[in-house]
Amino acid sequence: MAAAAQSRVVRALPMSRSAVTAIATSVCHGPSHRQLHHALIPHGKGGRSSVSGVVATVFGATGFLGRYVVNHLGRMGSQVVIPYRCDKYDTMHLRPMGDLGQLLFLEWDSRDKESIRRAVQHSNVVINLIGRDWETKYFDFADVYVKIPQTIAQVSKEAGVGKFIHVSHLNADVKSSSKYLRNKAVGEAVVREAFPEAIIIKPSDIFGREDRFLNHFSNMRRFGPMPLVSLGWKTVKQPVYVSDVSKGIINAVKDPDASGKTFAFVGPNRYLLFDLVKYIYAVTHRLFLPYPIPRFAYRWIARIFEISPFEPWTTRDKVERIHITDMKFPNLPGLEDLGIQPTPLELKAIEVLRIHRTYRWLTAEIEDAKPAKTVSF
Repeated sequence: MAAAAQSRVVRALPMSRSAVTAIATSVCHGPSHRQLHHALIPHGKGGRSSVSGVVATVFGATGFLGRYVVNHLGRMGSQVVIPYRCDKYDTMHLRPMGDLGQLLFLEWDSRDKESIRRAVQHSNVVINLIGRDWETKYFDFADVYVKIPQTIAQVSKEAGVGKFIHVSHLNADVKSSSKYLRNKAVGEAVVREAFPEAIIIKPSDIFGREDRFLNHFSNMRRFGPMPLVSLGWKTVKQPVYVSDVSKGIINAVKDPDASGKTFAFVGPNRYLLFDLVKYIYAVTHRLFLPYPIPRFAYRWIARIFEISPFEPWTTRDKVERIHITDMKFPNLPGLEDLGIQPTPLELKAIEVLRIHRTYRWLTAEIEDAKPAKTVSF
């Protein structure tokens, strides 16, 4: 019966794209205890209404990066399982991203292994995008970035999943001053231990329409002048475009040689934080009034915002992350190795920042803003 199923796949392959062919081949050679599902047999000419051969479970699909990943998966004809914990109406924006019946929504409990097993049992790809910028009394950073990813990786391995992709952070380091980044580093280690063939993605700060990077700095105008530790002269950032990260994840799914590798996703340019924030204000046509602030004073202010029962505008940990220089990993493969040309910040910043302009400057050309200076260190 297995031979017959494999024959069916082989007959279907000429109709699919070459990248999907590799995925279908790896599925055929997967664990013998998994039953071949019809959704794993690619057919069609490619695109939304075809079947790519990818059945992907995307944890964290309702977040910022998740919507882009689901969109790219849906456009290539993949079946996507979307576990969610939020209200069902908060998933509505995802529903048009795939063809009829290709997006499957499933309520799940991050602390229930059986719930996770139901979400991954029919998938050949699992993508973990779960993340949060602040801690709550129910989920701290250790829960979000260590325990939950470890459980998902263990269950995925037991279920015979072919590819597991875990998104971490470029600056993840067990010695970091940021608790967020320390737990990200531990999360990478436990995922690699539970699923040795896992693909780990380490993106820098991601910018896009719904981001908490460019929008964060732009929204700080509401509090008057811009506070920066050491005026931002000691911090270097290399932000990456959200669509590039999403495409890189999809290409990692397609690449049969990506298993077990760690990728560093960064933008093409590095900027001093001062110059970057100055450029953000130039694009929005807002007055840029920076002032230096001691780190302890900035953390004290952030502590006040943490008292809010709603989403905090900033936290002490975010103050630390903002002022940490992006690491360089010249020995790790990046977007270029997956066939993606990184998009410069200057080309896409207007898409994010136009909403922060006043009516007078709403339609002003982006060329009016002088590009930020780049650095090489």
